[in-house]
Amino acid sequence: MLQQKPLRRCEGTSMGVIVLDLRPGLGIGPFSLGMPIWKAFVQIEQQPDIYDVVHVKYFDEDPLKMDIVISFPDHGFHLRFDPCSQRLRLIEIFDVKRLQMRYATSLIGGPSTPATFVAMYAVFGPTFPGIYDNDRGVYTLFYPGLSFAFPIPSQYTNCCHNGEAELPLEFPDGTTPVTCRVCIYDSSTSRKVGVGSLMNKASVPPLPAGSLYMEEVYVKLGEELWFSVGGQHIPFGASPQDVWTDLGRPDGIHQKQVDQMVIHSATDPRPKTTLCGDYFYNYFARGFDILFDGQTHKIKKFVLHTNYPGHADFNTYIKCNFVIYGASHQDMNSSKTSITPGSKWEQVKEILGDCGRAAIQTQGSASNPFGSTFVYGYQNVAFEVMKNGHISTVTLFQSV
Repeated sequence: MLQQKPLRRCEGTSMGVIVLDLRPGLGIGPFSLGMPIWKAFVQIEQQPDIYDVVHVKYFDEDPLKMDIVISFPDHGFHLRFDPCSQRLRLIEIFDVKRLQMRYATSLIGGPSTPATFVAMYAVFGPTFPGIYDNDRGVYTLFYPGLSFAFPIPSQYTNCCHNGEAELPLEFPDGTTPVTCRVCIYDSSTSRKVGVGSLMNKASVPPLPAGSLYMEEVYVKLGEELWFSVGGQHIPFGASPQDVWTDLGRPDGIHQKQVDQMVIHSATDPRPKTTLCGDYFYNYFARGFDILFDGQTHKIKKFVLHTNYPGHADFNTYIKCNFVIYGASHQDMNSSKTSITPGSKWEQVKEILGDCGRAAIQTQGSASNPFGSTFVYGYQNVAFEVMKNGHISTVTLFQSV
C-alpha cells in the first residue's frame, strides 16, 4: 500500500508559481542531489510560506522497495530519495507550468514561458539525438544531468526516424512539442535518465571520502559499538567525558522521565512509579542515543534508529547503518549471520532464534497515528519491530 502523509496543509489557495535556480546534474533551488532526507525537511521547514503543502509518499508494506518521495503538488515537482540510503537521487518536475526554473539568465516554464523543444534547445545548446519511446509516444532529450521529455502526437511520430529526430524538433505545421517532464540527476555517470524505466537509472551521487553519513556501526552484543570510519570504540560503562571526546558534542541531552520497562524486572526493588535519573545523549545526525546511568554516569544502553517512514520517530534521527552479528562474533565478514537496518524480523529470528511473545509499545493514537509496534527481547538486545516486519529501533544493553 502506497502511503501518503501530508506534512503540512494550509487552508486557502496555492501560493502561485515560484522560481527556483536550475543546476543540471546538481539540483534545483535549495535541494541538492545526494542530500539526506532530513536536510530536505530542514529546507522545507525554513520556508513554510513557499512549501505550504507537502506530501510524503512511501510504500508502507515494504519501505525499501520504492523511493521515498517528497512531493510539492502546488509547485509541480517531486524529490525522490533512495529508500536504503535515504539520499536524494532524482528531482522530477512533472508540471512545468507550475514551476518556473531559472538557468543563467533564462527563465524556463511557468504559465507564461512554455518550455518548448526549440526554446530548450536554444537555452542549453546542441546535444546528441535523444530517445523516442514508441510505446509512450515520448521523445526524451538529454544533457549532462538533465533531461526533457516531449510528448509526440501520433500524426507526427514519423518525425522520429529509428527512435531519433532531427534537432531541433519541429513538426511539419511549424509547431514544436512542449516538455511534459524534466528530470535532474547525477551527471557523474553516463546514464541517461528519463521517463518510465529510464527513471530507475538515476543513482545517488557518491559520498565524499571520509563522510560519516551511512557509516557502518558494528555492534558487539553486550560489549561495545565500533565506528568503521572514525575507528572509535565505545564500550558499555564509558563515561560522558569518554563519549564527548570520541564522538563530539551530542546534538541534544535530555533526562529520561520514567523507566517504563522496569515493571518487567522482578529483581528491581525501586517503586514502579519512581522518576528515573538516567539521561540520554542524543546524536540525531548519526542515528543513535546513548543512555547513561543517573547515579554512576556510565553507559547502560545504546538505542539505534533506522528512520523508516511510518514510524513515530521518522525524520527525528538519520538512519544508523548498524551491523549486528549473531551468536558468533569471530567472522566479521559474514553477511549471513548479520542484522542490519534492512533486515526483517523473520531474518532476525533465523539468526538469534525465537524469543517468545512481544511487548506492545504505543505512544497513543493522538501522537502516533501509525499505531503500535512490537518489542522483542533477547540477551543484551531488544528489537522494536513495525507492523510491516521492519526494525525501527534496536536497544543494546548488558544483561544482568
